[in-house]
Amino acid sequence: MTDIEIARNTKLEDIKKVAKKCCLSSKDLILYGDNKAKIVKKPSSLKGKLILVTAISPTPFGEGKTTVSIGLHDAFCRLHQKSIAVLREPSMGPVFGMKGGATGGGYSQVVPMEEINLHFTGDFHAITAANNLLCAAIDNHIFQGNELDIQKIVFHRALDVNDRALRLIDIADRQETFSITAASEIMALFCLATSFEDLKRRLGKIVIGYNKKHQMIYASDLKIEGSLALLLKDAFYPNLVQTLEHNPVIIHGGPFANIAHGCNSIVSTKLGLSLADYVITEAGFGADLGAEKFYDIKCRMGDIIPDSTVLVATIKALKYHGGTSKEEIYSRHDQELKKGMLNLVQHYENLKKFGNNIIVCLNRYNTDTEEEIEFVKSYCEKENIPFVVSNTYQKGGEGAIELAQKIIEQQENKFHFLYEDTLSITDKINCICKEIYRADKVIYNKDICQKIKQLEKDHLSHLPICIAKTQYSFSDDAKKVGTPTHFSVTIKDITLYHGAGFITVLLGNIMTIPGLPKRPNYEKIDIIDDKIIGLE
Repeated sequence: MTDIEIARNTKLEDIKKVAKKCCLSSKDLILYGDNKAKIVKKPSSLKGKLILVTAISPTPFGEGKTTVSIGLHDAFCRLHQKSIAVLREPSMGPVFGMKGGATGGGYSQVVPMEEINLHFTGDFHAITAANNLLCAAIDNHIFQGNELDIQKIVFHRALDVNDRALRLIDIADRQETFSITAASEIMALFCLATSFEDLKRRLGKIVIGYNKKHQMIYASDLKIEGSLALLLKDAFYPNLVQTLEHNPVIIHGGPFANIAHGCNSIVSTKLGLSLADYVITEAGFGADLGAEKFYDIKCRMGDIIPDSTVLVATIKALKYHGGTSKEEIYSRHDQELKKGMLNLVQHYENLKKFGNNIIVCLNRYNTDTEEEIEFVKSYCEKENIPFVVSNTYQKGGEGAIELAQKIIEQQENKFHFLYEDTLSITDKINCICKEIYRADKVIYNKDICQKIKQLEKDHLSHLPICIAKTQYSFSDDAKKVGTPTHFSVTIKDITLYHGAGFITVLLGNIMTIPGLPKRPNYEKIDIIDDKIIGLE
């Protein structure tokens, strides 16, 4: 059966019954029908252990972080551990573009998968509306006389669709650009806010532009933060759904990790940590992007510490990073598999720079041979890398029992950040590029150097760095898969996300609004006799 058929053939439990499994009562919920709800309960004391699921460098085949995350959660529940998964909401851009869906796969899914992948509870729409209300307010202020003397606008419109035509458009008397909603500053700050009051404060701190003296102008100068917060009031409550095995899952927020910080909301993570003994979360794309930002941005701002990290890999991805073409990926390629292991090892070594509890998880596909699996296992054992095979796609929670048991047996994680707040902006950028990407050189042009000087003049050097680059390579060149060496990275732009509380650095040719592929997934999606097809 396909993913959507498996999900459709599973009888869902009433969401109120699911809520009771994590000690939530009806008064803690706002119901959205019988199978999903908003959680209005605030986090209490944090008691759970936090487990991050990340992956090696992404490939066109998908590595299955979400599938492993859900299966691991179900495995903990099968072992009678109090567990909860806290995940991100899918963006409709990738759903109709390349991915088709982002709720796991096979027998390791969150449901109702069609609703989660589409409009869900409207959170993305609320964030889009708030973003564009602020843009409308900026242009209205200028039209009405421009009392604030806005000379340069740095806050732009957003849309939850991949639309390359909106990267640069003409409006009124200037050129404007769009970002995809998942890459917007409001999405980023929405997920980093620690309370609704903090959300409103961060909305007011958004820098919307500069005056003639190059002084920052804030959203609060437009007296709009109250209206923005109102639009986000219901969206700020985390969403409760369930796995195919009827275990509770919190889904909330969805920033991209190749552009933004790639992590679900701090409020939902802390809620999970107050409800369960084990909390499984994920960070987008590869560990060089999502995991680094999870550690250095989310953990720093949320004052949380991960207890374990699971590094997901697949045979297909390892062969691809070793040089196997997409057309030959299902054939035997032993030398390419061996070469691709270097990508896994580099991610593992990078993760060890943050802590000691790292486990490599091979996400098994039915196309993998026993010889290939045994090779990866032996390679990891030789390198003293903790290793386990997961088969959650075919077996659900049963397929991740060994992974869950290994995590339970782990000792205390000695976690630390990659860099300190006191480092200069340049030193932080160089640290990430050289320690994580392994670049030989970081190239700054005069314009970038001037922007950094202005940020330092504005006393913003203490902020963490969020690097936006291609997810497909350690470098800033998507074609350099595997483990590139002797390369430099070029800073294309640097932008202040003042409300979110970080500085975004764009490397190479990264775009803040993706385009659609030649054969977009929307060609496969349809609704026939009231049944959705192709959403997987």
